[in-house]
Amino acid sequence: MKTISHWIGGKPVEGVSGNFGPVYNPATGAQEKQVAFASADEVDAAVRAAKEAFKTWGTSSLAKRTSVLFKYRELLDAHREEIAQLITAEHGKVHSDALGEVARGLEIVELACGIPEKLKGELSTQVSTRVDVAAIRQSLGVVAGITPFNFPAMVPMWMFPLAIACGNTFVLKPSEKVPSAAFKLAELAAEAGLPDGVLNVVNGDKVAVDAILEHPDIAAVSFVGSTPIARYIHTTGTANGKRVQALGGAKNHMLVLPDADLDLAADSAINAAYGSAGERCMAISVVVAVGETADPLIGKIKERADKLRIGPGDDPASEMGPLITKVHRDKVASYVTGAAAQGADVVIDGSGYTVEGYEDGHWMGVSLLDHVTPEMDAYRDEIFGPVLSVVRVETYDEAIALMNNSPWGNGTAIFTRDGGAARRFQMEVEAGMVGVNVPIPVPVGYHSFGGWKDSLFGDHHIYGNDGVHFYTRGKVVTTRWPDPSDGGINLGFPSHH
Repeated sequence: MKTISHWIGGKPVEGVSGNFGPVYNPATGAQEKQVAFASADEVDAAVRAAKEAFKTWGTSSLAKRTSVLFKYRELLDAHREEIAQLITAEHGKVHSDALGEVARGLEIVELACGIPEKLKGELSTQVSTRVDVAAIRQSLGVVAGITPFNFPAMVPMWMFPLAIACGNTFVLKPSEKVPSAAFKLAELAAEAGLPDGVLNVVNGDKVAVDAILEHPDIAAVSFVGSTPIARYIHTTGTANGKRVQALGGAKNHMLVLPDADLDLAADSAINAAYGSAGERCMAISVVVAVGETADPLIGKIKERADKLRIGPGDDPASEMGPLITKVHRDKVASYVTGAAAQGADVVIDGSGYTVEGYEDGHWMGVSLLDHVTPEMDAYRDEIFGPVLSVVRVETYDEAIALMNNSPWGNGTAIFTRDGGAARRFQMEVEAGMVGVNVPIPVPVGYHSFGGWKDSLFGDHHIYGNDGVHFYTRGKVVTTRWPDPSDGGINLGFPSHH
């Protein structure tokens, strides 16, 4: 059985802890690989390699860094099919979705290629007689990223390309469920000319996570995952003196007003709820239907959902793949049966779905719940699977109150033809990312991604300008150069006179 090892100091390093985790093919349910779990000592080895590399990388020219990143971008583009295949094999998402993930990650690599523009400082001349003030940004040192299973390539690329472009060195701890893509990203970075130790990958479980959070030589930690773990990462990391950005979970609502294009809304609900089997933090999991909108909208969603083709991710005919593990599949299915017991109408029940020839795969069909109320578990919890709930309300005001009462504030959307209603919504809704007739409002690379409330812990969103600020710190330099024609020395306190 193939073993996925670590990448430390520019080369593969076999695990020595003796602990391994299984890596499954979700479509078959079979374990096809194992991944080495790092001990605290192995994490320390990666940090030491990064710390040594920072001595030269941190002072390297912007031209040097961008030349490596431009080459890296070319290699990623050339290997995008291979990376997508690794994602599909371990995550289960369909190949087109995996390719889209790689493309979105490449956006941040391209942003990193333009880092000289982002790191330009500010200068004020003659603030006092012959005194100038400059504001500059400098790298932090060794930084780390802890990434989730649902985007094995994209989320790591949201972090380390920008971090290393800013002059830092990086330790990445990918999800132990999907380790191969991150390892490939590190291999290609080395091929692009990234110096040894600038990017390191350590696999593992909570032991590795805690070693990262507690290590005195790691200056900052980026995280994407569930809200409980994000809260733990932020609390533990900041207690150890680190800068932390921890992106948590979500319960994203899609508001549909009576004047909306219902065909567009139904298409969008299908794509946003069931794409990637609902395993994404920007999935729409609740449709809030206003007035008489619900019945015709549910009919259109059901009509489309019944036609979705579910199967192995490497089958070109598949539109949705399996869930990541059997345990997770069973948990998602329990929300459908639980919703029925709590009074919801189960319009589509996907809990018993199987695929012929792949009966042991982690399958879950699409599910659609109507008459869901805020007291139900299916509404209160982040399900992270292909389950879409419909909540019926009478007015816009009732809808906005419902949405803003959610503890999460990641993404949201409104579907309407009324520009005034849309403008009011985008100002009133308590969420970090808003779509107007756009169901998954993930910002492009040069804007930043992040939510509000329990969807984000820390002050910085990820990538974009916020990402540059997170991976650097400001410094202000005040200088005075005496005019050569002057003479004498004055040790008095500086003044404006």
